[in-house]
Parts: sequence; structure tokens; C-alpha cells
Amino acid sequence: MKSNIHRIVESLLCAVAVLESSTSLATTLKVCYDQWPPMTIFPSLNVPERGVVIDMVEQIYTAKGYTLEYYEVPLARGLDMVAEGRCDMLPEFLYSKHAEKGFVYAEQPTFAYDSAFVVRKDDPWRYDGIPSLKDRRVATGPGWDYSSMSAGYQDFIDDPKNAKFVEVIAGDDDVIDRIFQMIKANRVDLYADNELVLQYVLHQLGLNDSLKIIRPGLEKPLVEMPIFSKQLPAEKRQQLIDIWNQGRLAITGEKEQALLDKYQISLH
Repeated sequence: MKSNIHRIVESLLCAVAVLESSTSLATTLKVCYDQWPPMTIFPSLNVPERGVVIDMVEQIYTAKGYTLEYYEVPLARGLDMVAEGRCDMLPEFLYSKHAEKGFVYAEQPTFAYDSAFVVRKDDPWRYDGIPSLKDRRVATGPGWDYSSMSAGYQDFIDDPKNAKFVEVIAGDDDVIDRIFQMIKANRVDLYADNELVLQYVLHQLGLNDSLKIIRPGLEKPLVEMPIFSKQLPAEKRQQLIDIWNQGRLAITGEKEQALLDKYQISLH
């Protein structure tokens, strides 16, 4: 009799353990992201934070009982991992109607970023459309796409006739830092990006005496959206998207500014 009771108890304990394990797996969110400080950051001893957008993602999903598992990878690899189902989501990707078919966009963007330029402190240049780029040395990264902000700017970068004026800086995690140093050293003249990124890098590198941010930037804002893997079951994917949409809508005003203040940046 006792042995039967022991077997029943053991069976119940095993069932509970399996259930707990299954529940834990079900609430683990695998997040791929690339280096784009201060929005997304690969943590280090000097900078242990993960960035504004990752903080936002964590805040939204941990409130719903999820544990987040991070994969710090270059953007191209992160997109592949989402498409293959090795990651459930990637928090920021340029919104495009013609994007790859391996993922689904959320409805709510992380941010619609205004862009700006960085130039040397003593440079009087201002952006006034594509003609104002004449004879200017422009820095960018490999494959970076500005077309949603300015088709003309992207055409300028892609045009072989402008090759001697376009400096493409390769690398995974320190490209923007190197571009800033190149502008300071008069090796290139200007660089366009999300204004929050420019604020952060300028502060982090201590180059406020050498470089300055120029506004206005490109013609349209940069809209970045979370993407979710099509390898997820449709119901689970939609649940994750709904959690993001509702959570992002709730982060406004003081809540949003508190996330930005942590990284000493401001939308205004």
C-alpha cells in the first residue's frame, strides 16, 4: 500500500515538474538585437546597460511573466535568426512594405526618430537637400538604408559617380564611434543618423568641443518596428505582438522620458 502511495506521489511530482518546465519554456522570449547605442547596446564592463529599447522590451514583457533571453548579433544575422525561428523577435527594424517574408511587424513602432547630421564644430554647412551635399565627404556603413528618410540621400550614396565622396565604414559594433573620430580628424565631413544616437555618441566620446549636431536632418522620420518570427505558432506570435502594442502605448510622457533620461538623451 505504501509503495503504491509513494508511486502516486512521485508521479504527481514528476507531472508538476514537467508542467513547471513547460510553463517556463512557454514564457521565455528569445530576443535578437544588434548594436545601435543608446537604443540597443551590447553590454560591457564599462557600459552594462542594454539600451533604451531593450529596457522597454524587458519592462513590457517581464510585466507579463516572460523571461528574456538575449542574442547580441549583427543585424543581418539577427534577421536570419528571426526568420529561422532561432529568435522570437528583434526589437527594432526599419519599417518597409517590401520587407522579407520571414517575420511579421508589430503595429506600434519603438519610435519614429528624427534624423540629424554631425559635422565639425567650425563647419558652417547645413543640409538643404541633395545639392547641399556637393563636394562633401559623407560617411555611412555597409548596406545601411536611408531610403525611408530620403530617397534622394540614398540615391546619392548609391550613385557610382559619388563613390569618391562616400566613405563606407565596415564593422559590427564600433562603426559610429569611428565615424565621429574620422569627422574630427577631417577625413570625412558629415554623417546622418537618428538624433538620439548622435546625442549619445557625442556625449560618450566627449567630443562636444570638436563636433556638433546639425538640424534639420533628412526629410522624413526613421520609423523602427519590432518584428516577430513567422516560425512561431500564429496564436503565440499574435499574443506577443499584442503585448508589445499595448505595452508601448502605455509608455508615454514621464515613463518614456525616464527611459531616455537613463541614457542622458532627449526627444526634444
